Amino acid sequence: MSDKPVNGRQPALDRIQAEMLDSFEEELELEVDDDRLDALTSELSGHPAEESVDRKVYFKELFRLQGELVKLQSWVQHNAALPAPNERERTQWYFQRYVSHLPAGGEIVLFDRSWYNRAGVEKVMGFCTEQDVEEFFRSVPEFERMLVRSGIVLIKYWFSITDEEQHFRFTMRIQDPLKQWKLSPMDVQARSRWEQYNKAKEAMLEHTHIAEAPWHVVNAVDKKKARLNCISHLLEQIPYREIARDAVVLPPRVHNPDYHRGPIPPEMYVPARY
Repeated sequence: MSDKPVNGRQPALDRIQAEMLDSFEEELELEVDDDRLDALTSELSGHPAEESVDRKVYFKELFRLQGELVKLQSWVQHNAALPAPNERERTQWYFQRYVSHLPAGGEIVLFDRSWYNRAGVEKVMGFCTEQDVEEFFRSVPEFERMLVRSGIVLIKYWFSITDEEQHFRFTMRIQDPLKQWKLSPMDVQARSRWEQYNKAKEAMLEHTHIAEAPWHVVNAVDKKKARLNCISHLLEQIPYREIARDAVVLPPRVHNPDYHRGPIPPEMYVPARY
């Protein structure tokens, strides 16, 4: 059998394989943590850690069960979806829904899209008027300057991908049962409005890129590089330092001769299928 590309299919197959491996690597990272814990346990106990579940069986069952969790999530969304905003919520100050989630001292809060939904999906999909968007652009700089003056470190990232890359990722989500939940009906509609979203993004960056809270654009076509570049950049934005921690010493275990650990009824245990 020839190993040469057939009609240019090999590059596409390579990309699909890389995309799938990227998803699996998140689970592999968790397994690496488990391996570290096993090694530490062996070091402390002086006995080698016992093999838990065969690696191949573990990943096969893990991904199968994750698929079932996705089905469960879809069922929950179908039967317990949040209702549409009531009249009072629709008439609130636009930023009011976000203010309650802002961080206090010693906290970090991550917003996915945040108030910028108004300049993106709400504008493109017609969920607000042009006057709403114009008022949003007038208010954002003032709102964000107030946040910065109050002591909040506000860092804004825009992950940028190409038209071709978005098409590829959407296609992968459609084909992968574990990722289909990420593709909402809104995403499907948005795909046909790529140019409108880009124009909205350009207007958003133009009006809200301020000295006190500038935008940082991450080239996210290569997801691995994007993660590393973004984390590296984020660390440079905050003058943090490593905090010295006191050594943790476990107190001696107190043994009470009158205490006896009671048995747990067998029917209370989760069935040991593995």
